[in-house]
Amino acid sequence: MTEDTPLPFDLPAVHRKKITVDFNGGNQSSNAGLLLLREAERKRGVCQRLAAAMPDHRDPDRILHTMHEMLMARASAIACGYEDANDLDRLRHDPLMKLAVGRCPETGDPLASQPTISRMENSPSKTDAARAALAMVDQFCASVTPGEVEMFDIDDSFCAAHGGQQLAFWNAHHDERGFANMHIYHVKSGAPVAIILRPARTPKGTEVRTVIKHVTKLLRERWPSTRIVWRGDGHYGRVEAMEWIEENGDSDYIFGLPGNPVLDKQVAAVADNLIIHHAKSSQEKVRTYTSFRYQASTWTRPRKVVARLECSLQPDLGGTTTNGMRQEVDIRYVVTSLKGSAQHLYEDEYCQRGQMENLIKLHKAQMASDRMSCHSATANQVRLVLHTAAYWLMLSVRDAIPETDPLAKAEFNTLRERLIKIGARVIERLARIRIQLPTSCPEGELFRTIALGLAPSG
Repeated sequence: MTEDTPLPFDLPAVHRKKITVDFNGGNQSSNAGLLLLREAERKRGVCQRLAAAMPDHRDPDRILHTMHEMLMARASAIACGYEDANDLDRLRHDPLMKLAVGRCPETGDPLASQPTISRMENSPSKTDAARAALAMVDQFCASVTPGEVEMFDIDDSFCAAHGGQQLAFWNAHHDERGFANMHIYHVKSGAPVAIILRPARTPKGTEVRTVIKHVTKLLRERWPSTRIVWRGDGHYGRVEAMEWIEENGDSDYIFGLPGNPVLDKQVAAVADNLIIHHAKSSQEKVRTYTSFRYQASTWTRPRKVVARLECSLQPDLGGTTTNGMRQEVDIRYVVTSLKGSAQHLYEDEYCQRGQMENLIKLHKAQMASDRMSCHSATANQVRLVLHTAAYWLMLSVRDAIPETDPLAKAEFNTLRERLIKIGARVIERLARIRIQLPTSCPEGELFRTIALGLAPSG
């Protein structure tokens, strides 16, 4: 079988030197960073762990592509920016993609096509999908060394649905149908623990309690001597979750708490003093903190509530003041089982929850986990796990960057542009595979450092 090669052609000259373009550059790939992802997988084993958790129901005598090969190809493609399974039809011949999954770049057979990948995503049962999610918890526990106290952020993020997907729910705030997937991340490392597909509605207390209970038990099985702290906004400050955490020792919580007239009455005196202090000062904003015991009508016991009060000048839309500005006090509440001063608990413990939004952005926008185009809810949950596997590969690459390098804190999109999307020529010989990166590669030295850092010693 012969392969047609396009004819060479000329372009306008530069400094009287002719420009000729041909297609004889050899076997090349535009994703040299697949080498880094391959070493990240060899070090972390995330796709290997996932393949072991998802049983293969195919006829063993007719299998051409193993589960690990398909998972590695799919996760690597997502990390490279190819978020849809359709892209695998082109990438199945990519020499470095074949190398990443363990096949020879030129003599090796092509990888799985899009229909095969789609069947792999849609074939798992609910039990298989649960095993895959559990494998991600195992991956986290195997990759992170625990301390005496570890904090976990829990939050949800809206993803629009584009069709008749199961579990898609109308959300009035976003004015469209979609999902509100629940994310759980480890605060210290930024590593994902669990991503759960769910309808686009505010989680109920029983749902929050169920998720926290199961994840906490899984973590305790692997980290028996670690105290676990849960942190979330007002959606997760549910009495069912707080009661379970309190009744099952070695755990704490710090959740946002929606304000109400009873809480505002508790801090009324502090608010009045803050207004007077702000009027006397020249500062634009003045803050103060206080804490007290509070028991809502649905609570069985009083709990510690922290209040942050901030007084500032805001435009007077009613026109009741002469200068067009009026003093306003903004109050935020937090309920917690942690000990410490009100300012420390709010600023140093609760407000750091903002980093959770950046982690969700990495997963949702930069790993494209919002592209849940399967009809089945089970298949979309499997897709979330695959995008989480891609997250792990990129996180492992970033963790291998020296702390003094500017890219050590870079987002995944930046790493993809600087380290993954690099052209490379692949030459396969009888006893050696040679991969030639551009001489002008801007991050060549860093690429070498990461590759050697991820590769096993010896």
